[in-house]
Parts: sequence; structure tokens; C-alpha cells
Amino acid sequence: MKVINQSYEILTDLSDPIKILKDIERAGRTCYKSEDKITDDSCIKFCKMLIDRGHTAMLEHSQLSVRFIVNRAIANELVRHRHTAFAQESTRYVNYSKDKFNNEIKVIQPDDIESNPDNYSAWYNLCKSAEDVYKFLVSNNIKPENARDVLPLCTATELVCTASIREWIAIFQLRTSTFAHPQMRSIMRSLLKELQEKIPVLFDNITY
Repeated sequence: MKVINQSYEILTDLSDPIKILKDIERAGRTCYKSEDKITDDSCIKFCKMLIDRGHTAMLEHSQLSVRFIVNRAIANELVRHRHTAFAQESTRYVNYSKDKFNNEIKVIQPDDIESNPDNYSAWYNLCKSAEDVYKFLVSNNIKPENARDVLPLCTATELVCTASIREWIAIFQLRTSTFAHPQMRSIMRSLLKELQEKIPVLFDNITY
């Protein structure tokens, strides 16, 4: 069994982040028939105007893809965002007892559990027992899709999320708040901070 930290990776090419704003501007100016006002840098002011006026439907004309490695509980919250496309690692078809996965499961360490050695030991031993039972069941001809029932919620899963900029804003507004689960809040705040640094205007109004 391997204990890992949750993580994310932005899959969309952000080497030219202005392109995202230009895509939005090209679509949005159709509403005003002001395509003749497009310049090399007009997209920044235009996108800010859209956001300030609440004309956020235009932000659906550009998308962003992110790969997350989180536990199953956090993944279950993420996939509730219905206007998002997901591709998630399947425990039905993945057999963790195979060499491809180093014959082990991966688990995401809960927040604060290391501060108490007894708590950490209890959690770790439970996860290890679950892994042992999983491998035992698979070795006795139980299909992975049934053996997975013994795996804990902290089992790591990989999923790719693709959504429009408008939907990402909604996700960040919900998942970076103090009401969000601590692990969800942590990874989403890190992602939001990186996007605010890389892409002008679009995420600037989100605070927590």
C-alpha cells in the first residue's frame, strides 16, 4: 500500500492564456455585432466587461481541463457538478493486484491525522487490512468490480474534469469556501491561485 498526497495537473495548454480570452471575445462580440473592435489586446477589457455585467454565458465558449488525484470521497463531490465532463479511473476494470499497479492500492492521507501517532496507526492499519482483503478476494476469483467493495473512501482515484470557464467559476465559488470539505478546499484553492496567476481577469473576482 502506498500513501500519497492529493494533487492536480492543468491539462489545457496555458502557454498562451490570452487565447482563452480571445475565444470568449470572438463569441461574445457576436451579441453586440462589434467584431470590428477586436484588437490584439481588446479581449482583456472585453472579458472584464462581461464578468462585471454578469454576462457570464459567454464564458462557456472556452474550456479548461484538469487532472485530479484525490480520494473517492472528494471525487464523489466533484462529479456532482453536472455541467462538467468527467473521465474517472474505474475500480470495476482496474485490478490493483496486478504488476501494472505494483500489486498495491494508493490511499490519500487525511488531513491532520499525522499529528496523533495512534490515529495515524489505526487509519493506516485499517487501509492495509482492506488492501489485504481486496487482494485475497481477487486471488480467489472474485472480480475486481466486486472486490472493490472492501476498499476505503480514502482510496486514491484519478479523474479528468473538463468544463467551461463559467462552470469553473461556479466550482471555485463553492469548493473554496469555508463550508467546503478541508481536502476539497485545499486542492481547489491551490488550483484557483495558479489560474489567477496564469490567466488574466477571468478568476480575479473569486475570493475566499
